[in-house]
Amino acid sequence: MRRRMMLVGALAGLAMAALPRLALAQSEQQGLVDRATLTVQEMLTEGDQNAVRDVNRLLRQARAVLICPRLFRAGFIFGGQGGDCVLTARDGAGSWSSPAFYTIGSASFGFQIGIQDAQVMMLILTDKGLGAVMDSQVKLGADASVALATIGGGIAGATTTAVGADIVSYARTRGLYAGISLEGSLLSSRSDFNSGYYGRPVATRQIVLDMQAHNPAADTLRAALMRYGAGGGAPVAQAPMGQAPGALPPMQAAPSGGGITRETLR
Repeated sequence: MRRRMMLVGALAGLAMAALPRLALAQSEQQGLVDRATLTVQEMLTEGDQNAVRDVNRLLRQARAVLICPRLFRAGFIFGGQGGDCVLTARDGAGSWSSPAFYTIGSASFGFQIGIQDAQVMMLILTDKGLGAVMDSQVKLGADASVALATIGGGIAGATTTAVGADIVSYARTRGLYAGISLEGSLLSSRSDFNSGYYGRPVATRQIVLDMQAHNPAADTLRAALMRYGAGGGAPVAQAPMGQAPGALPPMQAAPSGGGITRETLR
């Protein structure tokens, strides 16, 4: 009996010791989710109004969206860019999933000098596009069957049309580079962030398609996407994307102003 009590006490001690690490991990992920919420609010209301109008229209049609609150780029002969992102998908009823976590990065060589950071949204319009992004690791632009397009002036080679595109990218940039390029960037799932945020191992598919994982702290992001993406008739999940999504708990009400500001993130 005494040995059993000692074992229980040891296990309880290990669990208590793990709690601060779990809280620290979740705070890092939550910071990314909060910045993604702010990115949605800013990119869908501020800047070039023609681009803002296009992004709002495409969001109403989108199957999913990948949000990168800060894509940082720097170069002096050798260059590179990278950042963390969140992916959320919409079901046939118009409800957005909790986020799955990704990282994006690329390297380059050649005459270049400068520093730049950008907010990026990738609007995923088709199941084909979502299937490509949901691979554990994918190089943007490498799959010729997945059509990419860009809008606005923040991405190099940006166009004003997204007809036939599977994924449309939009960026707001600050810095010395003329425009950020996403072609060739490597997009990778962050399973460590997913398990840390949801408190258990969970696959991207379970989060964004089956909707089997939920963190109430992501409801402000989901509410922002609902608010700006309402009225478009979200595509219904179909094969080959898999099973019909499950029902998530009701969202916590988000303030009319979005609830996230740059001041609250300081």
